[in-house]
This record gives sequence, C-alpha cells and structure tokens, in this order.
Amino acid sequence: MEHCKVKNMYDLTQTLAAPLLETVDYPWEALPKIGEFIKEIGPKLDPEVFERRGENIWIAKSVSIAATATLNGPLIIDEDTEVRPGAFIRGNVIVGKNCVVGNSTELKNVILFNVVQVPHYNYVGDSVLGFHSHMGAGSITSNVKSDKTLVVVKDRYESKEEIATGLKKFGAMLGDYVEVGCNSVLNPGTVVCSHSNIYPVSCVRGVIPANSIFKDKDHVVKKEA
Repeated sequence: MEHCKVKNMYDLTQTLAAPLLETVDYPWEALPKIGEFIKEIGPKLDPEVFERRGENIWIAKSVSIAATATLNGPLIIDEDTEVRPGAFIRGNVIVGKNCVVGNSTELKNVILFNVVQVPHYNYVGDSVLGFHSHMGAGSITSNVKSDKTLVVVKDRYESKEEIATGLKKFGAMLGDYVEVGCNSVLNPGTVVCSHSNIYPVSCVRGVIPANSIFKDKDHVVKKEA
C-alpha cells in the first residue's frame, strides 16, 4: 500500500509533527507516540512565539481561544489558529498554523497539519488530518470498532491489500487537501488519500484512492483532469 505511506500522503513541511512522522512508514504508526513527542518538543519551542499555559500545554501567542473552550495536555497549538466556543481538546493533540477548531468540536490524540478546518460539531480521535483538509459540519471519525477488535486497513479499490495495524483505536488518516462532506462517518481504519472528496452523509471505510470522489461504497470515481 505505497499510496498510504506518509511520504505519499503528506507535505511534511506543513506540520510541527514532521520529526515524528518521518520515523514511520504509515501515518497511523505515529498515533501511540503523539503524547511523548509533544512533551519532548514543547520545551524547545521558541518562547518568542509560544507560551506555556499549563502542564505540557504550549500555545502560540497569536492563537485565538474562546473562553468556553477546554484545553488539556499534552497539547501544542501553532500560530494564528482559532479555537471556538465549546471546543474540547482532550490531550495528545498537535494543531497546526491557521487552523479552525470549531464550536463543540472534540479532538483526542490527533495531528492536524496547517490550515485544517474542523469547524462545526466534529469528533476527531486517533487521526491525522493533512494540510488544507476540511471536515464538514457534523462529520466524525469513528475510532473504535463495535466489536472492539484491532483495526485492519483494507484497500478494496486499488492494491486489494490489507494491513493489520495492531491498534484498537484508529480513526481516520486524511491526506492533504481532502474534503469530507457534512454528516459523514469515517469508520475505524479509514484512509482518504490526498486531493479526494467525500460526499455528504457518507459512511466510509477502507482506503479511498488519491484524486477521487467517494459517492458511496460502490461508486468511487477518479476526478477529471
């Protein structure tokens, strides 16, 4: 599954988490390491740009945070990001530059690259969202299977391969410039490769190829040039 590897899904110049992601082949392999990585790099961040606001919490001074937002560490929020009312950041989270964490959005054990928007009623857990990706209102990453078994990434559209991740909690990996339509559910182990779109009110699982449009599980089409 070469198309699911970090090097083929992400522009690593667009995240503080680049040193972590460079150590793994597949992005989900970074999920168990996010918290410790934040603790390692947080104290080294430029104090002219970032300030420490609690135990293992570093926030850029240009970040806008609503008074009703809840921030738990380990956590880094990079420059010029907006955290809106009612947002709940549970910890083990890296938020990039110029992001929007919206009203009633919940984040847990995630990496958001720069210019990511999760702006309205989103749950994003155990996931990596690439540069300029966007989740429409009400769309969520479901991060635990109903039978609680370990997540397997399955590619039914291209390589027909399967990869056992060894992870019980795995939401979704979104490549750069991915658009997820409103009220969609990304099931555990979903990988949406770069520049792909998910129709609103979709139920998505497995690997969605790059430069594709997911209409439903039987209709995944390549974008026209």
